[in-house]
Amino acid sequence: MKSTVVKRSIVLAGHKTSVSLEDAFWEGLKDIAKARRTTLSDLVTSIDTDRQHGNLSSALRLFVLGHYRKRAASGLVVDSFARPGEHTNVQTTKGH
Repeated sequence: MKSTVVKRSIVLAGHKTSVSLEDAFWEGLKDIAKARRTTLSDLVTSIDTDRQHGNLSSALRLFVLGHYRKRAASGLVVDSFARPGEHTNVQTTKGH
C-alpha cells in the first residue's frame, strides 16, 4: 500500500497554516473529530495547544497513533470493513 505525504491547509485559532500528513493520518483525524462531535480545526487546535515539542505534523501523527493504541488496549477495535457504527471486540494473546 502506497501512502504519500500530502500538504494540507487548515485554520488554527483564526490563522491559516499547513501540515504534511499521509492520508491515513488525515482520515484518522477526521474520524476522531467526528466521534468527538467537534470540527477538525478545533481538534487540531487542541492538539497544537497541548504539544510539548516537535512540529505540528509530528504531533498530529502521534495523537492519532495514541488514540488508536488506547482503543486497541481497551479491547474495542473498529473493523475498517464493518458498517458505520458497527464495532468488533478483538482480544489478543501476548506472545503470539
